[in-house]
Amino acid sequence: MRLLLLGTTGYHPNDERHTACMMLPEVGIVLDAGTAMFRIEAHLATDQLDIFLSHAHADHIVGLTYLLGILHRRPVARVRVHGLAEKLLSIDEHLFAEAIFPVRPEFEWVPLAEEVTLAADGRLTHFPLVHPGGSRGYRLDWPGHSLAYVTDTTARPDADYLEHIRGVDLLVHECYFPDGNEELAELTGHSCTTPVAELAREAKVGRLVLVHMDPSAQAADPVGLETARAIFPETILGSDQLELEF
Repeated sequence: MRLLLLGTTGYHPNDERHTACMMLPEVGIVLDAGTAMFRIEAHLATDQLDIFLSHAHADHIVGLTYLLGILHRRPVARVRVHGLAEKLLSIDEHLFAEAIFPVRPEFEWVPLAEEVTLAADGRLTHFPLVHPGGSRGYRLDWPGHSLAYVTDTTARPDADYLEHIRGVDLLVHECYFPDGNEELAELTGHSCTTPVAELAREAKVGRLVLVHMDPSAQAADPVGLETARAIFPETILGSDQLELEF
């Protein structure tokens, strides 16, 4: 199974990274619809597209408006946008208000079921995350492959969602700040490096990919990769358009 990291920063794009958007082209799945959403056009490989939103903050949803152009140029038979019902309603009322975006792309809103059946004998489950306004994490399982996507939350080694991610082959987890910013991370509902790595170790995941980094940090390594690797060696720093097999 192939995962494309199309957008790996949070809040706003910068010269190196766009905001959150991950894609599994073989099964037509997109996780979050940030400013990197325009990149899905080059990777559409199915006649159906399922977009799963973690929450309704602007950096995770603005790319839904890009579907208008994408689907005009690369039409597919069906597009569904999944999320908590109240989040979908808010996006529908505000992002797609006539004064803001008057021509609605052709897709369906689908409130999250407890479990979602995926292509290729897969299943998706979801779990709550602590974040201002609320967020959801996702776990996707196929025979021989598993992935968890956790963004916009404050990681801890004993986080409530630990059991939901236990043993996945690949954990894609937000890491907005390097160590030393714990108070700000708690205030804003984001994570520092050490707790993310400790969580991955406790959950016994196969690999950890750090994403959703602070866009104002212009360093090549904005979160301290070696700090994470000292705790959990199988850690990599996510970057836009990186492709991963799991």
